Amino acid sequence: AVLLAAILALKAWGYRLSMFSILFASDSIVYGAGYTDIHARLLAYKVLLVVALAAAVLIIVNIFIRRFNWVVYSIGAWLVVAVLLGSVYPMIIQSMVVQPNEYNLEKPYIENSIKYTRMAYGLDEVDNKDFEIDYTLTMNDLENNSPTVDNIRLWDWKPLRETYKSLQELRPYYYFNDVDIDRYVVDGEYRQVMLSAREMEDMNRLTNWDSQAKTWVNQRQTYTHGYGVVVSPVTEIEQEGFPKFFIKDIPPSFATDLTISQPAIYFGERTDGWVVVNTDQDEFDYPMGDSNVYTTYEGDKGISIKSFSRRLIFSWYFRDYKLIFSGDIGNESQILMKRNIKDRIAEIAPWLAYDSDPYIVINDDGKLFWMLDAYTYSSKYPYSEPFDVAGNNYIRNSVKVTVDAYTGQVVFYVADANDPVIQTYQAIFPELFHTLDDMPDGLQSHIRYPSDLFSVQASIWCNYHMNDPAVFYNKEDTWVIPTEVVGSSSQTMEPYYIITRLQGEEKEEYILMIPYIPNGKLNMTAWMCARMDGDNYGKLLVYSFPKQETIYGPSQIESRINQNTEISQQLTLWSQSGTSTYRGNLLVIPIENSILYVEPLYLQADNSALPELKRVIVSYHNTVVMEETLDEALIAIFGASTARPGGESGETAGGEAAPLSDDVVYLAAQARTLFDNAQRASQNGNWGDYGNYLSELNDVLLQLEQVAGIQGS
Repeated sequence: AVLLAAILALKAWGYRLSMFSILFASDSIVYGAGYTDIHARLLAYKVLLVVALAAAVLIIVNIFIRRFNWVVYSIGAWLVVAVLLGSVYPMIIQSMVVQPNEYNLEKPYIENSIKYTRMAYGLDEVDNKDFEIDYTLTMNDLENNSPTVDNIRLWDWKPLRETYKSLQELRPYYYFNDVDIDRYVVDGEYRQVMLSAREMEDMNRLTNWDSQAKTWVNQRQTYTHGYGVVVSPVTEIEQEGFPKFFIKDIPPSFATDLTISQPAIYFGERTDGWVVVNTDQDEFDYPMGDSNVYTTYEGDKGISIKSFSRRLIFSWYFRDYKLIFSGDIGNESQILMKRNIKDRIAEIAPWLAYDSDPYIVINDDGKLFWMLDAYTYSSKYPYSEPFDVAGNNYIRNSVKVTVDAYTGQVVFYVADANDPVIQTYQAIFPELFHTLDDMPDGLQSHIRYPSDLFSVQASIWCNYHMNDPAVFYNKEDTWVIPTEVVGSSSQTMEPYYIITRLQGEEKEEYILMIPYIPNGKLNMTAWMCARMDGDNYGKLLVYSFPKQETIYGPSQIESRINQNTEISQQLTLWSQSGTSTYRGNLLVIPIENSILYVEPLYLQADNSALPELKRVIVSYHNTVVMEETLDEALIAIFGASTARPGGESGETAGGEAAPLSDDVVYLAAQARTLFDNAQRASQNGNWGDYGNYLSELNDVLLQLEQVAGIQGS
């Protein structure tokens, strides 16, 4: 009887806790408590709590009164109430009360869901602005936004990594695991660059190296570290379609003021396995012609051997008896282990979630560091929509982690001191975390808004940008993230980093952005960005386009590229000549009050793994062109600059003002583009396109005559 009473008492306490669990209900039209939960299930839990306690009391009393039927009746009453109130009653309320009048009854709970979901994902302070678009962009405007144009990313990380591997791995034991994107001040200019660390490959993975070289000494004592990074700007192209390098080769050669002082990489993304340093065996540093250069590890963050007993322990831990008998290892030797930076960080703080993309950073002093974003998360945020299958519905980028690529030293910096979860962890581990102000300035300037978090926020915003509960209930304005063609297949667009000047701002800044299209439509309706320079770090902006005007979406631009006869014929020709084409990411670039679309095109021989950037496709308004360089493509659309030798823009060499307005320049450029397109169409026998181009050219000339007539008067 005592045991049975205790079970019922615990069950009563369970009902008490279940009253709070309805805040995370998922069977309503929104996540969280709905009308049925509040007016039926909550009532059921309250009644069942009383019934369960009453049954427990009766069972205890029965010890003294000896009325066994009381026990049966109390348990039976509890079961009946559990079925009727716990299951039948909520079902009746939902079907007969809620469904006939669902919106009016669920409205306050929809409002709760909108409010608290936004709060859970840091979307409650999104700045919404209108993007009043026009099509008056000129070459002068592009020159005034040269930091944006000069940093349009033409290199995609996948083909660029293959190019890096072919041109810069240099030896079979080096490996480029990933290509990162970041921004640096290079020769006084704010530049977006691609960079990749040259790591030492695990010899067990090497199939193109003599197996006799895979000795224990080579694996554990000689080939201990990678060497250097390669850096190239995102836009510039050398001859033959190869990237222009700011940093390349071994030892590193530098084409700008961006330099490296400590190129050795002992800890990295690809670096696995343990090594022993400071031994009598020299460490391989880098190759030099027909010989090698050797070095000795100068760090002090490894685990010192110190004694033979420690050597025994390590030998047992690694299951490697050679540690005991190696004559090169002394008491001053150090063991470097957990050298994969993801494993290393997770070993220290496994209760944090980590971004999927660590990135290498060149500090101001030339030393190399890895940076990784860490997240706090929870599945217990009331009324918040989950973002993964585990039910997590709260996330913050609360921690920035740095790892010294040479010493392996890991430092955790708190990036969001207002997050209650990280505040709790700080109380538990007070010596683990540092304030963000403690991070060196050279590393702080490379903090970036993480793409994984931004992807979650962008996905949630697809529905939760709707403020009106009626619009949200009817899903009248649901957005989706568009698709693009990458390689030869279609995929959902991923967020991308660009340098641009936002409307109303005085200078360019580094942002992470993604466009939106309406659900079931292809036109672009808005774009979201995360700012990350200076005091603006972490601020989210959403620019909405006018709903009465059609703005081409990415998939519509891809279709226009496919339907362009000149481009499609060229792609077909290349595919028949022993080469394959690879279409890069389509970038939507906001400039002034206009939108520019840019897509790189790569060529690769069927028997080669060396992609070359051969063409750049640019679309603006109703025009699509493909040229060898970005500059040529922009000139094909907008015409040459109005700047004259010996004077400023719009001034002749003799100093006389040229009577050219922006409208004249723009219309003249459009006329030239349409005329060139018409000529190409006639050469290819596409008389339908030829007629369309002439018709559009006539309209442009009429506008040009009108503008010129107004100026002449």
